[in-house]
Amino acid sequence: MFALRGVSKSFGPVTALEPIDLEVASGRTTVVIGPSGCGKSTLLRLLIGLIPPDAGTVCFGTERITPETAPALRRRMGYVIQDGGLFPHLTAAANVALTARWLRWPKARIEARIGALAGLVQLPPDSLGRHPWALSGGQRQRVALMRALMLDPDVLLLDEPLGALDPMIRYELQTDLRDVFRRLGKTVVMVTHDLIEAAHFADTVVLLRAGRIVQQGPLADLIARPAESFVERFVTAQRAPLAALPAEGA
Repeated sequence: MFALRGVSKSFGPVTALEPIDLEVASGRTTVVIGPSGCGKSTLLRLLIGLIPPDAGTVCFGTERITPETAPALRRRMGYVIQDGGLFPHLTAAANVALTARWLRWPKARIEARIGALAGLVQLPPDSLGRHPWALSGGQRQRVALMRALMLDPDVLLLDEPLGALDPMIRYELQTDLRDVFRRLGKTVVMVTHDLIEAAHFADTVVLLRAGRIVQQGPLADLIARPAESFVERFVTAQRAPLAALPAEGA
């Protein structure tokens, strides 16, 4: 679905991504993980064409993503950010319908699609008429996912979509999102810093450190066969708090 060849990106004197090669498989969920500042979000913005690479090529299917091709290609991609990015002056339904209205979809088609998506993401129908400030954090993220799915994109790109939610809502949404991904069978690229969340979703994990890919593959490989000491330290650091909890009944 995506192919990156020799892609690098810097912002002034700061190198966000070293030259990397990466293949994102179609119909699978790839989770990009790593510590803060490792280049995760930069990689996602390169995939959706919001920023161009300094060197190398980013391809979506057979098409190269450039400033010229990106606007049209983005219609085939759904994008969800951490806080949802909803427009506060629009209702939930209007936020979801924004691009479809711009493309002049008939009203009946828009309403039917919104109804189907609300059922898919388990958003209560009475939430559609509310503004974002009147929705819970979990409901806002469900609306953001509906907006990303409105045009039935080939791929979903999610940048820490659950990071700002409290643990109970986050767990509920993790389960619901995983079910949505499985039902739709779409290509998904998700950014997170949370290993447990990666385990919940990933077919393939891509671990970044300081702008380079240090290991990629099934999460079980990162745990059992770390490619370098950093991988082992990263996994251990995220698993240690759970291991330190007292056993049930202790």
